[in-house]
Amino acid sequence: MERFDIAVAGNGLAGRIAAIALSRLGYSVALIGPAPENQDGRTTALMDQSIAFLEGLGVWGALSGRSAALKTMQIIDGTGRLFRAPTVPFRASEIGLGAFGYNFPNSAALEVLGEIIGRDDNIHPIEGRISGAEFRDDAIVMTLDDGRVVEAGFVAAADGRKSVLREAAGIAVRRWSYPQTAVVLNFAHTIPHGNVSTEFHTPTGPFTQVPLPGARSSLVWVQASAEAEAFLALSNEDISLRIETRMQSMLGKVTVDGKPQGWPLSGMTASRFGKGRLALIGEASHAFPPIGAQGLNLSLRDIIALCDLLGMKRDHEGPSAVGDAFDRSRRPDVLSRTASVDLLNRSLLSNFLPVQLVRAAGLHLLELLPPLRNLVMQEGVAPGRGLRGLSSGLREKIARKHA
Repeated sequence: MERFDIAVAGNGLAGRIAAIALSRLGYSVALIGPAPENQDGRTTALMDQSIAFLEGLGVWGALSGRSAALKTMQIIDGTGRLFRAPTVPFRASEIGLGAFGYNFPNSAALEVLGEIIGRDDNIHPIEGRISGAEFRDDAIVMTLDDGRVVEAGFVAAADGRKSVLREAAGIAVRRWSYPQTAVVLNFAHTIPHGNVSTEFHTPTGPFTQVPLPGARSSLVWVQASAEAEAFLALSNEDISLRIETRMQSMLGKVTVDGKPQGWPLSGMTASRFGKGRLALIGEASHAFPPIGAQGLNLSLRDIIALCDLLGMKRDHEGPSAVGDAFDRSRRPDVLSRTASVDLLNRSLLSNFLPVQLVRAAGLHLLELLPPLRNLVMQEGVAPGRGLRGLSSGLREKIARKHA
């Protein structure tokens, strides 16, 4: 039996970042999981708070050169419905940032994280799948599919939507699905993107272009499932033309790179996010459609919260059983983000006129009221940041009034 302070289950982006973060606290870390698939063509946009966390871990410097800044994010109403919203640009400079965040290919991030893990003596990669787990008062004992046994004083489960550890702990989940598929691809274009990300709201879901380094962008196009199946059967030339038409040639001629991929949309939330010596990280805990760059950013906030609760390792002491405290600390953020993404997605699908009116009116208010737009941008970058700024501003005004 191999014994470690902490085990991280899952070898994807969230798992690798969690392993590095926990190693920086002085713990011995087992990183357990199969090798990631090399066919993942998706990209990830991390916001300012997440970038600052990666900088603190010493990770961002190696990844920054393979990313593109998101300086402006604009929403365009392409629904063609009776109540249409104005185009609303959100500029990072309005809230004092050089960029909201940065977008990079998942494959590049996995490569960089793998190199860092390979140089970290505290991290012990174990290739394999966990087939079962026994929860003891002082440790969790995991059995791998090849018969090996690993014991850890605490486990961060980042082993995805079908988490074996979550199931072994008896934590229930709520699942739901959408009649949509996310078509994911990268493309080259002849007009520079200018570090602008554009999201068209369409009747079947968002069409989101996000800058990549050079004259390239990534795309997530949410379509009705049957339409997506037919779309993916087209040639790359026809797909390129469809994208160029949908974008009204904003980026000039489009040329799709590689083979587009389709990901059926669904959602999932665990009934609790931690328990005893277990914390659920990333999609073991929460999953929802790829809208508003929330997925990995929410997972990194899971990791930040776990690191705060565990703290630096003390001499001859293992990690504390902070799973229940982790559950309480993550509940407001996870539930509010899941609900907001679900509501936005369903509002695009709805043919109910009052719903369309409310969505259009909301975007009109964001366009007309800079303070409200500022608040929304701050909250999108880091939950609580805008509200803290609002409350401190009110306190300053009250103080000046009474001075």
